[in-house]
Amino acid sequence: TVFDDLVHGEMPFGNDDIDDLVILRSDGTPTYNLAVVSDDADMRITHVLRGDDHLSNAPKQILLYRALGYPEPVFAHVPLILGSDGRKLSKRHGAMAVGDYAEEGIVPEAMMNFLALLGWSPGDDRELMTREELLGAFGMERLLKSASVFDIDKLEWLNGRHLDAYSDEELAKCLRELLQEDDSFCSGFLDDVNWLSELLGLIKPRARRLDQLAEQARPFVCQNLHFDMKAVEKHLNKDPGAATKRLQGLYETFRGADWTREGLEVSLRDLASQMEVGAGKLIHPLRIALTGNMASPGIFDVLYLLGRERSLSRIEDAVERINLS
Repeated sequence: TVFDDLVHGEMPFGNDDIDDLVILRSDGTPTYNLAVVSDDADMRITHVLRGDDHLSNAPKQILLYRALGYPEPVFAHVPLILGSDGRKLSKRHGAMAVGDYAEEGIVPEAMMNFLALLGWSPGDDRELMTREELLGAFGMERLLKSASVFDIDKLEWLNGRHLDAYSDEELAKCLRELLQEDDSFCSGFLDDVNWLSELLGLIKPRARRLDQLAEQARPFVCQNLHFDMKAVEKHLNKDPGAATKRLQGLYETFRGADWTREGLEVSLRDLASQMEVGAGKLIHPLRIALTGNMASPGIFDVLYLLGRERSLSRIEDAVERINLS
């Protein structure tokens, strides 16, 4: 038995090697091969695309098509998707439903782009492709014979690149949806077009998923901070006296500081010089006070975007937190 497969080309199978397959069980119900042939013929299926682990079923089914007088569909046996260990992707790899990836911040454009490139190539070096580009380039003649690996890092990289193409307005809508359950979320900040543009310019390079973008935005658009307790212990509670003194010094300094990035940096470094400490000794507790985390955009960008009133209020709150611990 010989048939042409769109992926593997001409596929010859010796009939002597094909089992004398059972097509009906003793209770009269059809087995798999007869069932799929009958069902596909009844639905007038013209093309059958499936995993190449079904390649061995093809000659059996073709013989059934011919015996029953049905027109044979075109077959294309595509390579399987593998896990990072090179084995067939399964639940043991932590495989999830597509909807789960959406909840983790993967956007539809990125998922479509990623899945399209598993087992198919556009014929050039392109990796980042829009839906329209994929539809225009797709053809079954470029289906690959070799298996592909489901690489979550590649998916997140593509996701980040697709997020780069989102407008500020689109990203603001996403942030509203993701942060609306936080009672302290102040959506009004996102209405300021210029402020929003500056915020996104800071946090987009640090996020590859929407949920990461929302967490990066949270300290800027929510009143209540989520504190990294390890950071609090290291930079506030380990030496509460020193942390309190430094934060109080920053509070007094920033009250009259020129509220520009350059002016804030000059003020902080002058204070560090007066206290005879490195600037980092002030920046670390200040970062915790303003964002709750050890990692954030540049501290002077954070101060500038938060504004004087919110920055001073958070420094006061941090001093109180130290004294209560």
